[in-house]
Amino acid sequence: MSRRGPLRILLDTSFLLPTLGIDTGRDVARGLKRLSETSNQLHYSSFNILECLWQLARIAKEEPSTIEASRLGLRSIIEGRRYAKTNEDSRIFDEALGLYRMGHTDMIDNILYAVSLHHNLRFLTIDETLREFINSKGLENTLIRVDQIPTS
Repeated sequence: MSRRGPLRILLDTSFLLPTLGIDTGRDVARGLKRLSETSNQLHYSSFNILECLWQLARIAKEEPSTIEASRLGLRSIIEGRRYAKTNEDSRIFDEALGLYRMGHTDMIDNILYAVSLHHNLRFLTIDETLREFINSKGLENTLIRVDQIPTS
């Protein structure tokens, strides 16, 4: 695969949760290691942060110290220089609703996929359900797997 310059990658929430101290498995850890060895541009959405907060709130019921420990991670994502924040507009939400009407009911995934389409980003995810949905509907496939992260 020959390219010019670094790839612009939108991260699924699974790839942000470890920054908050939440383990999301071996594939994600492998992907993060691979990303750390590249100069690819990493992007996130406010909806990733919302999903992170839902996960933190759920975990904090069992382990209240989790919230305090995750503050630095959230700050790193939002205020650090490694990640760029995307902006959403009405076209993205319209696209996400269209995906919902087509049968994919995970609205956060729908929004993130729409962000990747409208901002010309590759969407790094381990979500096979979303991948199968996109392929079954013949939609533009912006998704990449961990093993497809280009080195640069």
